[in-house]
Parts: sequence; structure tokens; C-alpha cells
Amino acid sequence: MKKSVKNPILASMAFAALALPLAAFAADDALQQKVDALTKEVETLKQQPGKFDWLTIGGDYRFRVDSLHATIADYYQFTGDPLAPAAMKEEDVKNDTLYTNRLGLNIKAKVTQDVNLTTRLLMYKSFGNSDASATSGTFFADRVGQFDGTQGHTPGDDKLLVDQAFITWSNIADEPIWFSVGRRPSTGGVPSHLRQNADKPGNGGIPSLMVDYAFDGMSLGYAPDIEALPGAYGKICYGRGFESGYEKDSDAGALNDMDMLGISLVPYETDPLYLNVQWNRGYDIIDAPVIADSAFGPMSPSVNLGSIDWFGVTTLSTLKNVGPGSLNFFVSGAASVTHPNDNLSGGMAGLMYNAGEEAESKYGWGAYAGARYDITSTRTKIGAEYNHGSKNWVAMDHASDDMWTGKLGARGDVYEVYLIQELDRKAIASYNARAFFRLGYQYYNFDYTGSSNWVGAPQKISELDDPMKQQLFAPVKNAQDLYATFEVRF
Repeated sequence: MKKSVKNPILASMAFAALALPLAAFAADDALQQKVDALTKEVETLKQQPGKFDWLTIGGDYRFRVDSLHATIADYYQFTGDPLAPAAMKEEDVKNDTLYTNRLGLNIKAKVTQDVNLTTRLLMYKSFGNSDASATSGTFFADRVGQFDGTQGHTPGDDKLLVDQAFITWSNIADEPIWFSVGRRPSTGGVPSHLRQNADKPGNGGIPSLMVDYAFDGMSLGYAPDIEALPGAYGKICYGRGFESGYEKDSDAGALNDMDMLGISLVPYETDPLYLNVQWNRGYDIIDAPVIADSAFGPMSPSVNLGSIDWFGVTTLSTLKNVGPGSLNFFVSGAASVTHPNDNLSGGMAGLMYNAGEEAESKYGWGAYAGARYDITSTRTKIGAEYNHGSKNWVAMDHASDDMWTGKLGARGDVYEVYLIQELDRKAIASYNARAFFRLGYQYYNFDYTGSSNWVGAPQKISELDDPMKQQLFAPVKNAQDLYATFEVRF
């Protein structure tokens, strides 16, 4: 027989004691369901891009002042009549103060999985001038005016120009293969980024001794995972340097397009050692670019002169904890070999030879070495560079960041020293945002005429007192540039 609980208070307490664990268990279950739901939502959000996670915006601004001085040698000026050259006496040329603005905007969009769009816009102009006349002259072929290969890299007007715009498709077929096409990152390559205080270019870059030229083109690359070769990759590159347009069947001797093909191998890339081996060929080299308003007036190509091969090797090393900082140093060497046809520009000059000379291949070479020491505690960077080009050296460095002419295309010696001082301020705009001053000095000592030019035979500058060696460009025998900048990167 069951016994009943007579006391109602005791009965309630007993019921409550039994019910409390059940209620607690129910509350825990509901809470766990909410936690699970929230966790699921968070995981879902993690897999979805934020409103602007797909877009990265950055850029830079540079104020620069240059003080430029040079000496032109005695020579005979070509006047259009080979029988009547004009005798020119040695004279100095200068611009004591040239101020310039350069603004760059970088935009990168993650379009879809494995597909990115990269763009860089550039505005580069002189103070008080909205065309290229202030920095153009009749001294060097790459500085007679602004053209497709140099736009945005030499001072012009105040318009933002498209310096880079290319699509990259990565992980093709789930392999470390990429394909990229558009306006290429073919300027400011390794190791010239050191003196610019810029980040080292990625696998889209190209050694600066051989090419510093704005190209439209494409590349196909492969980066195998080889334990003994960290960072190794290779790529095939193609670019178009001149588009000749329509051609009718009746057009005899019409211009061909000028194209560039290259193979770049980086068998090893770490901080202590970067190694690049490169071959390029320029096909159907033209005698002049299209320039609407050059120092000689409107210019356009008239003939294809042949082809040029380039072979080069570049090494770069960064050693950390060397004294109070890090040491960066590099060595780069390249050779150029011309393959001329019988065409003459203006009936006077072919690919590295003059009318009346045999159209034969010319071999030239260039060398480039330097170092930069970074003092960590003070954010000071001190650098020095030297390069030499032989008599027949040809470089495609027309877009280099040098006022007189692309120094790596010089036929002679060029010395440069510089000091970079970064401001000790916390980065805000991005993790590597920085502001810095740069002070530098360049000295050119030219041995032969025709630096940064492949039309005509080079002549020794000290032997131009012969009317038969008349020149179209005023032969600069030495030049100096004392420059200072104030720059920001974000």
C-alpha cells in the first residue's frame, strides 16, 4: 500500500527538486541550439566575401626636384643634306630646378575564384607645364617626347594614364599554372626597385637591365613545388611594341608589327638568393615610335630594321642582421645581338650601322651592380649603383625613372648614390604604408653616341670632329642629376 504525502509544502519542495534539473536541461538544449545556429551563420559568412573584401586600393604620390647639368661635345650636326653638316661647338645645357608631380593609383579586384584584375593608373607632370616639352630634348632617342612605351613614366600632362591593366587566371587545371593578359607590369623590375624604395616585383616583373618598357602583352607561367628549388618558376612572355594597323594587298613594303617574345626562368627565389635567367627577342624592330609632338616634330616609324636578341642573368641577395641592419646587393649582366636587314631609316641608317656599311650583327653587353644598406633603428637606407654599357649595347629601358635618359641603356659609365629616410610614423592606410625622403646623385660619362637607340652606328664621342660622323642627336659626353623626393606609399 502506497503512503501519501500529507504535508503540501514538503510535496511542493519535492516536486521542485525533481523539476529543476529538467528545466535546466531544457534551457541548455535551447542555448546549444542557438550556439549551433550562430556558429553555422558565422561559418557561412566566412565563406562569403564582405562588401569590399574583393577590392584592394592603394597608391603613391611623389614630389621630385631635379637639378640637371650636361656637356655636349664638339660635333657636326646633320642638317638634312649630308654634304652640308653644321659645325657645333662644345656647350653646356642645364635645368637648375625641375619640379615634378607623380600620382599613382593601384586597384586590384578579386573577380572570381582564381581570377584577378590588376590596374595601375599614373599621372606624371612637371610643375607649370602640361606636356612633355619641359623634359624632352634632342639629346637621346628615349627622351625626344612621350610615346606608348614611356607614357606615365616620363613627365607629360595631368591626365591619369593606364600604366597597367591585366587579368590573371591562376591555378589552371588545379596546377600552379597562371595566364595573364593586358597592359603588362614590365617596368621598374628587379633590382631597380631598391633605389625606388619599392617592394620587390612579383612573378609578373622582369629584370630592369634588359627591359623597362610599357608593353601590352601576355604571359603563361608555371611554379612547380620543388623542395630543393624554393620559389622556382618560369614563364613565357609576349608583347606588342608597335601595331601597324591595316594593310592592303597593294601595300608594298608596308610596316610589320613590332613584337617581343621572352622566356624567364627563376630557379631560386628566397631572401638570401634570387636568381633570374632570361632570353628576349624583339621582332621587326621599328626605327622610331609614334610621337605626335617630339623635339623633332611629329614622328612615326618608316621601316622595320631587323631583330634583336637579348640574354641576361640577374642575382639579388638580402642578408639580415648584418650589423645594425640588412644588406641588399645585386649583380646583373646582359648581352644584345642585332640581326639587321637591309632597310635604312631615311636612307641614312640601319640597325646599328650607317649607309655604306655592311649590314652585319653587332654584339654588345651591359653590366649593373649595386648595394643598399638598411639601418633598422633609424629607417635609413643608403645605396650605391654602377652600370656600364659597351659600344654596341642596346637596352629596351626607355621607361626607366631617369631624367636624362635610361641609365641602363647608356654606352659608357653611370654612377649613382642615394639616401632614403623613412619617417618614423605608424602605418595607417595599409600595413606597409610609409612616407620618406630620397636624396640622390647620378653621373653619366658617355663613351659612344646613340645611348638608348638602335638606329645607326655608334661613334666615339671624343672623335666627332669629322664631318663624315655628323649626328642627328646632340652628343652628350657627360651629364649630372642631383635629385630629391618626398614620397608616400599606401
